[in-house]
Amino acid sequence: MMKMIIWFLRISVFAILAIFASQNSQPVVLQYYLDKSIELPLSAVMLAFFALGIFITIIFTHCRFRSEK
Repeated sequence: MMKMIIWFLRISVFAILAIFASQNSQPVVLQYYLDKSIELPLSAVMLAFFALGIFITIIFTHCRFRSEK
């Protein structure tokens, strides 16, 4: 029963994120140095920065727990 609830929650979160991504498909321009730029959908930019935040958090948490031992 618990596995069914977990799968329902996963599907629900995926559906909400898919709807959010489809509603935020406007292109945004990311400006780099030397007049370089790239145009991506807003949802892709938000996903990339969210993943980068998770990655940085995992690295710092891992380093912190490793230094305490």
